[in-house]
Amino acid sequence: LHKAGMKPLTFVRQVLAACVYPPLINSSNLPLDVRQRTQEELRRCVGGSVGEGNVLRVTTIIVSQIKLYCQFCNVQDIHRTEMPFRPLLNREASPRTGVLIPVPCHNKTVLSIMQLGAVAVPYYLSEEQGWALQVEELQRALESAKGVCNPVALYIINPGNPAGIYSSQCGDQVIRFAWEKRLFLLVDEVYQDCVYGENCEFVSYKRTLSEMGPPFSGTVELASFHSVSKSFSGEYVCGLRAGYVELVNLDPAVMKYIHTLFSKDSCETVLGQIALDLMMDPPKPGDPSYLLYKQVVNSLPGFSCSPIEGGLFAFPRLHLTPKAIQKAKELGLQPDTFYCTRLLEEGGVFTGPGWEYGQKEGTYHIRYNTSRDVMEELLRRLSSFHMTFMKDFS
Repeated sequence: LHKAGMKPLTFVRQVLAACVYPPLINSSNLPLDVRQRTQEELRRCVGGSVGEGNVLRVTTIIVSQIKLYCQFCNVQDIHRTEMPFRPLLNREASPRTGVLIPVPCHNKTVLSIMQLGAVAVPYYLSEEQGWALQVEELQRALESAKGVCNPVALYIINPGNPAGIYSSQCGDQVIRFAWEKRLFLLVDEVYQDCVYGENCEFVSYKRTLSEMGPPFSGTVELASFHSVSKSFSGEYVCGLRAGYVELVNLDPAVMKYIHTLFSKDSCETVLGQIALDLMMDPPKPGDPSYLLYKQVVNSLPGFSCSPIEGGLFAFPRLHLTPKAIQKAKELGLQPDTFYCTRLLEEGGVFTGPGWEYGQKEGTYHIRYNTSRDVMEELLRRLSSFHMTFMKDFS
């Protein structure tokens, strides 16, 4: 995304630059708050340098900062990690561990779960209802896993990737379902700062669980993930890998082993942890606007998009003609890959085909993101190409 023009937050990069090269602290080219924050971060490091053996020293301080960020949590329940799934899934289980996975979902998530020996059990979000999560669909997915694996976990992305944001009412229903079916909730909340739909707000599953009270609040097991790699800090492409997982309601006897398993994984770099600290205690962030996008895209024939309320990406649906679908098959391509390829070659717009993230049979999508300053040009090119494409294959 950075290559495509998406800019990281200047504050993050300036602080990191000054931490790596401390003489910049004396430069008048850096804002005062950047210099002050750099000094604060370096004071936490042995020898005042990120090059010293600071990983454990910084880790202890960062975990305390995470506690302030999360509120009402126990430091012992927080673990920094680059690979959150690994300690939570049993590779040796028989029958194999099953994890309910939303569709659409980033394909790397599915591959990561499969790599750990688990089975990804898909459940489909409702595009017609703004990518809502429906309990009936969860039940269908659970039934489909019978005889294939032992489903023990439900993976949620809140807000969604590539689309969707869940209400507290939805969270309530999902938690009740997890309680009834004894499922471990794996909640990916890395996009929690990217909520901008009208009358929308991010509601964490931990908050919903707490507000529900007994018996749910004290029994439903939950793991909540957050990361600097894909947050509003601007490090969208995982260049800085640092994150944490908060564990709720796990048996104390199990927690001893969980701590050992997380400790076996390599820790994030000092710079990654500093970026994580900046994410949790940032200057004023701005909010992106997709009003122009919504107006233009939904006016195109054969093109529709559910309201974009959270996350980083648009995931509009393509209503392709039979002629276009047939042409794609002749070329040995998925229909949305065919569309994306033509859009890139003829319109100069790079997008991702929906099949890479999962979609209902017979539906086609594209996924993309752009910065606000090039939004109008992108929509102009997309509109021009799409009208020509639909005419050519009408």
